[in-house]
Amino acid sequence: MSQQMTCKADISRQLADAVWEVRLQLPQPVEFKAGQYLMVVMGERDKRPFSIASCPSDKSEWLLHVGATPDNSYAMEVLDKVRADGELEIDAPDGSAFYRQESTQPAVLIAGGTGFSYAYSILQQHLRLSPERSLSLYWGAKSLSDLYLHDELERLAGQYEHFDYHPVVEDADNDWSYSIGLVHHAVMARQKNLPDCEVYMAGRFEMVRVIRDDFVAKGVPLENLYGDALSFI
Repeated sequence: MSQQMTCKADISRQLADAVWEVRLQLPQPVEFKAGQYLMVVMGERDKRPFSIASCPSDKSEWLLHVGATPDNSYAMEVLDKVRADGELEIDAPDGSAFYRQESTQPAVLIAGGTGFSYAYSILQQHLRLSPERSLSLYWGAKSLSDLYLHDELERLAGQYEHFDYHPVVEDADNDWSYSIGLVHHAVMARQKNLPDCEVYMAGRFEMVRVIRDDFVAKGVPLENLYGDALSFI
């Protein structure tokens, strides 16, 4: 059940050229599920969704990854409000594409850009509660500099036996030893057991639409696909 509340808010750090981490201090602890999102209330009929990047064990302080370029007023206005007011009105939690913690199927997380915040919440919950379950994270971006937690994810992949991390970039130099191209093409090339996996995805609507269509054509059951964008495409 979502609730509306006013949170103290600040920009805690810059993660990439056009990505900022926003920290929210909630007025009281709030339960949420890994992969859910909140709505930033900008006006009576103006609510803007952002995935909660935190682990659900964090009930009083939540982090957001806000990607904002000068031509993206939708996100930039939220950052401006944080800077000006030091607080945000939010409606939370929301979303049905949360992590199915009780499942034993292999899990695949697919993130495009700051859709990573959705995947990161799920990953943290997974490693905390069920690290023995197989999980692969594919993070797609234009360039390596956009993969703002790349080093941390490489460290976690080395630390946890059943967690695999696969960064995918559209543009790379000769030193890049990972996949190049579209992120879901890398998934189809590497993930041999894809029809048996639960797939969690977040990114632009057009990306999620293509993934859905290509994966279903590859034999992935529609009920194994999770993404809030699926409700709108």
